[in-house]
Amino acid sequence: MQTKVNRPSAELNETQTKGVPQIVVVGGGAGGLELVTKLGRKLAKKNRANVTLIDRHRVHIWKPLLHEVATGSLDTEIDGVVYRAHAKRHGYRFQLGTVTKLDRQKKVITLAPIEDDEGGLVVPERTIAYDTLVLAIGSISNDFGTPGVKQFCSLLDSKAQAQRFQQKLLNQFLKTSAQSENDQQETRLAIVGGGATGVELSAELHHLEEVAGIYAKGTNEAPRFSIDLIEAGPRILPALPERIAIAATNELEKLGVRVHTNIKIIGAQSNGFIGDDNKLIEADLMVWAAGVKVESWLREVGLEVNKINQVVSHRTLKSISDENIFVVGDCADVEMPDGTKVPPRAQSAHQMADVVATNIVREFNGQPPLEFTYKDHGSLVNLSRFSTVGSLMGNLVKGSMFIEGKVARLMYLSLYRMHQLAIHGIFKGPFIILLSRVSKIIRPKIKLH
Repeated sequence: MQTKVNRPSAELNETQTKGVPQIVVVGGGAGGLELVTKLGRKLAKKNRANVTLIDRHRVHIWKPLLHEVATGSLDTEIDGVVYRAHAKRHGYRFQLGTVTKLDRQKKVITLAPIEDDEGGLVVPERTIAYDTLVLAIGSISNDFGTPGVKQFCSLLDSKAQAQRFQQKLLNQFLKTSAQSENDQQETRLAIVGGGATGVELSAELHHLEEVAGIYAKGTNEAPRFSIDLIEAGPRILPALPERIAIAATNELEKLGVRVHTNIKIIGAQSNGFIGDDNKLIEADLMVWAAGVKVESWLREVGLEVNKINQVVSHRTLKSISDENIFVVGDCADVEMPDGTKVPPRAQSAHQMADVVATNIVREFNGQPPLEFTYKDHGSLVNLSRFSTVGSLMGNLVKGSMFIEGKVARLMYLSLYRMHQLAIHGIFKGPFIILLSRVSKIIRPKIKLH
């Protein structure tokens, strides 16, 4: 492990002055949370290092489930993981905050001040020193500079954004209830981006329409949606095998979703999207889910990044620009021996977290690092309660096997269960899963507030 550098005492808390190595992880997504859980057990609880997680949110939600938060199908009060409570149990520390600066020479990061809703100062600007830094900040939506997107579209990069969209849906329900039965109109929803988020959100919205209709039976409050899914390429799910894309398209069309391909959106306005054919796709609510990028501050601190700001890394998952910085998940640009890049998926972050945890411990023990090898276990797309399609690959089956229906649905759910076991442990994890199952039985099928 690298020796500690001298820093002004004002930058250090009491435990940091004791010469204990400081490991700081920025980002509490799938990879970051699994990583600090492992490091907490292996190093922090044995007093070999202080492990600190930094995130701008107080609660962790598995990002592939944000589309369910957006429709009210998932209640974050039940399925969320409170970082501070989780940290106490697993031996690491949690700091709420947003990184604004990274001084690689002094090995110090700066967190922005925290203010309340009225603009009052809650916590001043802070600095946190590190010996080993792990960047696990994930990715955000890339609007490619398209006019009107920031002003008129909803994004689904965080719990807060998903909840804001859900409130917009509830407001649409109120508008419906205020109309006479003869004047009721469909709520027009348009989603740009035919990747997994756009496809799964389309199906989840149709499920919401069905469930909300049950609760509104006999009233004017039953919502009716028309859903347009817009993709710039020749097919949806471009990163997945064509057979999965065809199956998903067929299922969506059965649900009444209008799938548009080969349409590039050149602008958004208050009443819909404008395609490159200059035609307007009308919408009351618009979601942008096309493309991803990483926050630009990584480029500004001198790390070598690619065109979407992913940090270019060795196969040991260390940045090629700084041997004290590891990278995990969507913000990592890692090339495999065959020349392919590791895709930005939850399973990639899970595998990277495991390797980085191992390499940090090996570094503590004076051992050489291991190289990361991505293992593609397949791809699954969940179309709400209606269907699941995908493929199993790698060491799960020989070659590749297309699956759909109940078997695929079970495999999709198992991915989330594996994440829960990774962050809660093999003893507590099953109880968390059981509690989640029981809550789905006793609470409403959708969140109506």
